[in-house]
Amino acid sequence: MKKRLLSLTLAGILAIGAFTGCGSSGSDTKDTKEAKTTQEDSKEEDTKAGDKGTITVAASATPHAEILEQAKKILADEGWDLEITEGNAVTRRHETIFFNTVKDALSKEIEASPNYSSLNGVWDFRYYDSVQDMLADPDKAPSSIKVPGNWEVQGFGTAIYVNHPYEFCPRNPQPPQLPDKIPTGVYSRKFTPEFGAGEKCYLNLCGVKGGVYLFINDNYVGYSEDSKDLVRYDVTPYVESGREADLRMVVTRWSTGSYLECQDFWRISGIERDVYLSREPAAVPEDFDWNVVSTLADDLSTGDFRLSVNSSKPINVSWTLLDANGNETAKGESETVKGVKQWQSAIKDVRRWSAETPELYTLLLCVEGKHAKANVGFRRLEIVGDRFLVNGMPVKFKGVNIHEHNQFTGHYITEEDILADLRLMKKHNINAIRTSHYPLPRLFYELCDEYGFYVYDEANIESHGMGYNLEKTLGNNPDWLPQHRDRILNMYYRTRNYPCVTILSLGNEAGNGCNFYDTYRELKALESGGQNRPVCYERAVLEWNTDMFVPQYPDAEWFHKMGKSGYPKPVVPSEYSHAMGNSNGSIDRQWKYIYEYPNLQGGFIWDWIDQGLYETDSDGRMYWTYGGDYGEHSPSDGNFHCNGVIAPDRTPHPAMAEIKHVYQDVKVLPEDASQGIFKVQNRFYFKSLKEYALRWAVTADGTRIASGNVALSAAPQSEEEVRVRLPKLPSDKKCLITFETITSKAAGLLPEGRVIACDQIKLSDARRLATPRRARGVKATETETAIALECRDASLVFDKALGCLKEYSFKGKNMFNEDFGLRPLFWRAPTDNDYGNGMPSRCQAFKVSSREFDVKAGLEGDTVVAEYSLASGNIFTVRYTLLEGGILSVESDFKGVKSSKPVDVPRIGFRMRLPASADSFTYLGRGPEENYADRFGGTLIGEYSSSASKEYVRYVRPQECGHHIDCEYLSIGGLAIRSDRFEFNALRCAVEDLDSEEAVLRDYQWENKGPLTENDPAKAKNRLRRQTHINDYVERDFVEVCVDYAQSGVGGYDSWGSRPDGDRCLWSDRDYSFRFAIVPARAMGVRKSLGFDF
Repeated sequence: MKKRLLSLTLAGILAIGAFTGCGSSGSDTKDTKEAKTTQEDSKEEDTKAGDKGTITVAASATPHAEILEQAKKILADEGWDLEITEGNAVTRRHETIFFNTVKDALSKEIEASPNYSSLNGVWDFRYYDSVQDMLADPDKAPSSIKVPGNWEVQGFGTAIYVNHPYEFCPRNPQPPQLPDKIPTGVYSRKFTPEFGAGEKCYLNLCGVKGGVYLFINDNYVGYSEDSKDLVRYDVTPYVESGREADLRMVVTRWSTGSYLECQDFWRISGIERDVYLSREPAAVPEDFDWNVVSTLADDLSTGDFRLSVNSSKPINVSWTLLDANGNETAKGESETVKGVKQWQSAIKDVRRWSAETPELYTLLLCVEGKHAKANVGFRRLEIVGDRFLVNGMPVKFKGVNIHEHNQFTGHYITEEDILADLRLMKKHNINAIRTSHYPLPRLFYELCDEYGFYVYDEANIESHGMGYNLEKTLGNNPDWLPQHRDRILNMYYRTRNYPCVTILSLGNEAGNGCNFYDTYRELKALESGGQNRPVCYERAVLEWNTDMFVPQYPDAEWFHKMGKSGYPKPVVPSEYSHAMGNSNGSIDRQWKYIYEYPNLQGGFIWDWIDQGLYETDSDGRMYWTYGGDYGEHSPSDGNFHCNGVIAPDRTPHPAMAEIKHVYQDVKVLPEDASQGIFKVQNRFYFKSLKEYALRWAVTADGTRIASGNVALSAAPQSEEEVRVRLPKLPSDKKCLITFETITSKAAGLLPEGRVIACDQIKLSDARRLATPRRARGVKATETETAIALECRDASLVFDKALGCLKEYSFKGKNMFNEDFGLRPLFWRAPTDNDYGNGMPSRCQAFKVSSREFDVKAGLEGDTVVAEYSLASGNIFTVRYTLLEGGILSVESDFKGVKSSKPVDVPRIGFRMRLPASADSFTYLGRGPEENYADRFGGTLIGEYSSSASKEYVRYVRPQECGHHIDCEYLSIGGLAIRSDRFEFNALRCAVEDLDSEEAVLRDYQWENKGPLTENDPAKAKNRLRRQTHINDYVERDFVEVCVDYAQSGVGGYDSWGSRPDGDRCLWSDRDYSFRFAIVPARAMGVRKSLGFDF
């Protein structure tokens, strides 16, 4: 009978949820209570109507009375009345857990409090393809599921990824309409609450994705649909202390709340954050909350501490503020509070909080004899003119956006994940985090307080799928104001007390309009005269309802223009440098201008982590999935959510070296390098360099010849001169000095000896010997099919049919694979940015010319000359000459074709294949991470050892990788590549193996947002990526070495149209010349070869 009643109740409730449309989060504040039908108002009517009895339900605001009537009719047909009461969910409150003693509050984590009881673990779970299926079979046998953890990553339902459309209605959405069939999960478990007679018991849902209907012992308790803010229910009326109770949550995958949760991440469902019970004195009312303002007086040295407590019922409150050593600095004696009570204290010589110096105090709050603790950090936040000042300084936000992601659990992240992320961020000089696009769990903020990160705190709002037109966007629809306001205030009240919260954001990509005008005003009023954080919104663009200009995806020149423009607000792009695949090019130029202009105050890279999910194929090989990998014809935006600076397993991508370099807070510049005089800039705003040391080393052609250490002392935002005793520099070698700034002691997340900054400065060039002479006695022969050269130690054969140098032998041994030879190359495996800007189609002629050779070859004396006519109209001429000792000289000229619309050339160079035994190599060039023409500052010139296997970078979708620039030698497989400057790749695969278009067994990344007839392979060719993964990469039985004059840059201002900077690309209308030599090890050692001008 109870289960039948529950089913009937669900039918009525879900009818309400499905049709009322503009549902709130279930927050029962004074703003929504007036709109609700109370138990007292409906009681008389209910007792007249039902002949079986009355079903009492708690519900959120119900803007459509006629829908309630429909729900009542559903139940009336079974002889039941529906009684609507107020729900009891609380969302707008700091997440406060009490301890029983001061000692425990100071020494234990929240989870160790006796007033906290985790409900995480294995729950019973029933999955249904629709609500209708659930109502038809509510008692089917349950499966098991881990909580937290999205159900789609645990074998239930289908994970979907789209960027900005609604996955349930990719085209022409009509809010609040939802699909007829909504996947539904029913979670259930038993629990035994423990609480005293004078206490209340609360159920806390930290984050549930979907519309959540909560039942305790078959009583309907409430509903919520804000998936990223804690919802707290008083369950005391439904349970007995010490007695086992039944907990059930019905979660619909989509709700009206889904219209405001259109973020760029996996669209997956279920319980994705902690669930726990808490208890506190019954005298503490549900509207109890507290707020700390901890700012600085005008002298920036006196702390202004203000504590406000709000309670509708009288409660006893006292508090103590302790410094880092446990000393009392301020105190509020015990008193009874009803309404709002504020205390204020001035703290002399206060320790100031910043991301550089995260000095914390501890607030001990005693309420009705129970104790809670919280971090307090004193910082002054204000906008003065076009500068945002933190403690009086216009800091630079060296930021990144972050989504919750774990490769195994989906949106659920653990404490270990958060700490791993923050540790990596500190290691790479990141000081600011934007919570895109929703608030994060409590622990994240506490750790950011402790370790020092500026947090750009964002409300759980994105309605990108509606577009930005004022007539369509929900941001300008006043009917949706309560929902916008609800989510913004949920974020604000839950996170406002954390010192790390520095910027407040109204949401992301949700249009602009009246709802954001109203909520901007409200947040400004709440902050005014208090912590005074700026309130920002990226879609406000240049409108008035944002305190800073926080646009998205500007290029370097835009920064330059904004720096010079005199724009009256601080400029901080909320998203920039789109890190999709092999990306983040020219971030050095963006930061050149950010450092130059004070009104440019940094930005937030998009984004932190690739959102691939871990899977294994039928052969047991792992790979990471992305959009389109699950379900049949599911809407998809492919791998567009794999745009992080770290991989799904939290391995940093090579671009992190560049990010660390441009974000570094210490810079060394030459003053008079030849005399060993250098200038050290301290970019820190609040720290001197006394806690760091400067380590230096001088190298000659990659070999260290001197090293030492220098003590530092520069004050914040100042410079100091350092002198280095240089050794005598050899004139026949290129000499460099490398500086590394290291920590002198462990602090926070950084150990002692950690390198936080590096710079490299050239001291001298080398005077090389002339190129070795031509080999003597060269025998040159030509037939219809081949041209051959032969001298005492070496020979070569140019195959006219293959169109390439087929054979180069030294002392009878062919130096590379005979079936491939040495051949020209103008193509690279397209990166995600390449696909985004149309390169595979635009530059297709260079791919054709890399494998279909239109060549004329002949002899000019004892030199083989091959002239290639490229499909682009360019002429590429190559000259092969044998030098003394059997060394092969390769000289090439790329002839530009004048055009009003020149085309970028992916690369100009050659490739050859060596046996798999040539896997290991050494080189003198930039490393150890891959680097490119527009991403190289974070990689230093040096001598490195690596292997072709290790050079492969596991981007979620395979693409160009493993490149190195500014090289002088590559020693591999018994030969050396020598040139004064060249670039190379050495991988255990062919270029084609990483070229998405060549993966013909994989389908294209279809969007599936309309009729399947739109999926036309002919139109997709060289336009759409194919659905390739890292398990498609299989090491070959050869090493392919690409020797380049250059590759074009990888770009990264965005990944959907922006190209690399023009001067960091190769162009079809320009001439390029390239010379290098292949030097067999037995002909000349690599060190000796460095002495010659090849």
